[in-house]
Amino acid sequence: MPSFDIVSEVSIQEVDNAVNQAQKELASRYDFKGKKYELVLDKQKAEMKLTADSESHVIAMADIVNSKLLKRGIDLVSLDVDKIKPVGGMQLSQSIKIKQGIETDIAKKITKAIKDAKLKVDTQIQDKQIRVSGKKIDDLQLVIAMLKEKQQEFKIPMQFVNMKS
Repeated sequence: MPSFDIVSEVSIQEVDNAVNQAQKELASRYDFKGKKYELVLDKQKAEMKLTADSESHVIAMADIVNSKLLKRGIDLVSLDVDKIKPVGGMQLSQSIKIKQGIETDIAKKITKAIKDAKLKVDTQIQDKQIRVSGKKIDDLQLVIAMLKEKQQEFKIPMQFVNMKS
């Protein structure tokens, strides 16, 4: 029985590359010369931390990181950005988490959309992904096309992997 998986994953290696590029740009920018700032990526937690001595510098750092992520093909919808908070010592900090996997409530919305399309396919929510199976590959391709159209509605980047026939 043909099937495929719907996942929402971000390559941490690509994020790391974007952070490294952003750090190089920050080091060469005139408005950051002599200022105290830090841009750190925790690969285990999939989280970035931006720290600077003014709110405008934190915002500028976030803009630089976002532009580098976009150039590397990472959708900004997969970022969960916290508010800028004071951390002491005249420093401000902002945390940016990278979403990995599909949350249960969003997975339920996706399966409901697939069922509402009245295609002859079955869906199963498995951990942080959705398995879609059906008798015909054409039905699976219709599901993929329909989900690509509605991707903005679900507010997560989706990839379609493990296509088996």
